[in-house]
Amino acid sequence: MQLWQIAVFVLGSAALFYVSRKSLTRPRSHGFYRFFAWELILLLLLWNLPHWFKDWQAWHQLISWALLFACILPLWFGVRALRDGGKVDARQRGEPELLAFERTTQLVTDGVYHYIRHPLYSSLFLLDWGIFFKQPSWPGLVLACITSLLLVATARCDEAECVEEFGAAYRQYMQRTRMFIPYVF
Repeated sequence: MQLWQIAVFVLGSAALFYVSRKSLTRPRSHGFYRFFAWELILLLLLWNLPHWFKDWQAWHQLISWALLFACILPLWFGVRALRDGGKVDARQRGEPELLAFERTTQLVTDGVYHYIRHPLYSSLFLLDWGIFFKQPSWPGLVLACITSLLLVATARCDEAECVEEFGAAYRQYMQRTRMFIPYVF
């Protein structure tokens, strides 16, 4: 890595640390694992950034662009559904490690959440693998796979928190929806 990449990584890590600072004190919270997934995505991004537009018609670049554009959809629809149907209220959901849009007081099962429980993490999966395919390599594959495992751990912790918050309604929701890919996984 070049000096500018290291500098951007340090600055990006500082920003991610600031956003995740409360979660990092709770190793069983979803934000704890999400922080490390974000860190590896940042590292993978900086690793592959020099290849971003090289050989743009290569098979791996076409896969990359498809995944990168696709990652926008679950993010957009997921955040929108949380804002519209989640009844965000920081006073009722006082967990300090939650980000503002995560402080929902009503279980959201409409829109994209009708099909998958974790559209925001699905978006991060697509982003992770989209960045990997910019310039596939063995180190990049290792980073992408570890990131995927961290995102699964994030989702599992998030589900434990949701069961605690929403109880039986969330357990029923888990039985009728998939985690990341509709009808598959």
